[in-house]
Amino acid sequence: MRILVVGAGATGGYFGAQLQQAGRDVTFLVRPKRADVLRERGLRITGLGTETVLMPRLLTAAEIDGHYDVVLVSVKATALPAAIDDVAAAVGPRTTVIPFLNGMAHMDALNERFDVDAVLGGVVRVLTTLDAEGDIVRLGTLADILIGEQQGGTSQRVEQIAEVLSDAGFDFSVSPDIRGAMWHKWVFISTLGALNALVRGSVGDAVAVPGGDRLGPQIAAEAAAVAAAAGYPVPKQVLDNVQAFVTRPGSADTASLYRDLIARQPTEAEQIFGDLTARARALGVPTPLLDATTVALRVHEQRLSCG
Repeated sequence: MRILVVGAGATGGYFGAQLQQAGRDVTFLVRPKRADVLRERGLRITGLGTETVLMPRLLTAAEIDGHYDVVLVSVKATALPAAIDDVAAAVGPRTTVIPFLNGMAHMDALNERFDVDAVLGGVVRVLTTLDAEGDIVRLGTLADILIGEQQGGTSQRVEQIAEVLSDAGFDFSVSPDIRGAMWHKWVFISTLGALNALVRGSVGDAVAVPGGDRLGPQIAAEAAAVAAAAGYPVPKQVLDNVQAFVTRPGSADTASLYRDLIARQPTEAEQIFGDLTARARALGVPTPLLDATTVALRVHEQRLSCG
């Protein structure tokens, strides 16, 4: 299968590189500025005591050379509208689009543009970031992909794609309930991101002060209540794991949204928190801590827009 990875940042760059190293037919669709960096430095992955340098096959939107079998969309949600326009020429009648974005709003946008039958659900977890030179830095060993049909169950298409994405240097699996899995990840990232944003620090920073060990579980309970009201209840074990993650003493863990926040960069505030709290209001679920986070992040975004 011809695989097109849309975006070569911390997520797309990492997984695309693993697929390339495993011998898959991978091309990266990137903006011209990113293409210049990658052509000069290569696609570099550092951290955890290792360094990998690859020379990837690159395309810009103007250079798309036909349709691809699988399109992996790995841009940030704020860049999705532009990415959809850029990749449209690569999506044909037999193309499968798999997004790896946070929240759920991106599914509506992709379904509308490419048709619901062309789009799978997807969840990725990876601990990576971009440094000042545009290199990918691994912050931990976690790296996995989960995909599935939007309507649930499995299909021959998913099984064929699974053969290509499996055994490529990261954990891979298929879910018969991918929308539920996407909601459950949303609960996790909104909990971690809200905790970081509210305390302006890591999980360990929060836990180290009186009352800090209660804040993360309280946020998780709010997010889980929204998921349950939307029809995707979080299993007890999954919720227990989220709460344990955000109460670990000494943990340096932070969400990518928080790292963008402290770097004074735009964040996925609306996609992760604005959409979640809007759904909460529509469902009649109170979310005071998530609401406070949303307002704080909107203040940040407003300051950025005003220069």
